[in-house]
Amino acid sequence: MILAGRVSINGKTAADPARRVTPEAITIAIDGREPSRETATITIALHKPRGYVTTRSDPEGRKTIYDLLGDLPHRVIPVGRLDLATSGLLLLTNDTQFANWLTDPRQAIPRVYLVTVEGRVTAQDLEILERGVMHGVEQLRAAATDLRKASGKESHLTITLKEGKNREVRRLLEAIGHPVTRLRRVQFGGLGIGDLKPGDWRRITDAELRAAFPAYKVPLKKRVPIPK
Repeated sequence: MILAGRVSINGKTAADPARRVTPEAITIAIDGREPSRETATITIALHKPRGYVTTRSDPEGRKTIYDLLGDLPHRVIPVGRLDLATSGLLLLTNDTQFANWLTDPRQAIPRVYLVTVEGRVTAQDLEILERGVMHGVEQLRAAATDLRKASGKESHLTITLKEGKNREVRRLLEAIGHPVTRLRRVQFGGLGIGDLKPGDWRRITDAELRAAFPAYKVPLKKRVPIPK
């Protein structure tokens, strides 16, 4: 349609299909008419259970987080990922600009995880995690750690990250010889998982978003109601 000259951006005919735009900041028309689109934004918190993939569909036929959203009338995307075996707080939104800001490593937004690992974790192990370790060619580092319980069989700890690298918690613990057996994210920025049960989700209000991410300066747009 772009090559045929049928698409305009802010009233001017688009010529390059590879042109990148910020959807919330432009007006697109096809054959002179604006297609129906989501002009309001929504952000929701989902308690992702273990065994669900963070994709819209899965070629292996595994359950996806979208199976949990029911008839949500707006297309939302996950803010980052949680792997198949990880549970906990996952944010989804249809505001791509907001999602990109949340996942930008420069923002250093903290993510808090409850972790169970094999073996006894020591204070020295925690120092190593906070100092940083090499995993392959990548430097990994925990922003903060807290040992809650330790025994010869397993240990329970809290880990805070600020970069959101792929499988970072699991790779950190593997690097010091303590494979993860259970992993749950309980906080993203100033938002906590609260009393959300696995598989449940709720809308995040404007007030919550502003309080949880005060550094986000772009005004939060009007948000649409979500069916109960």
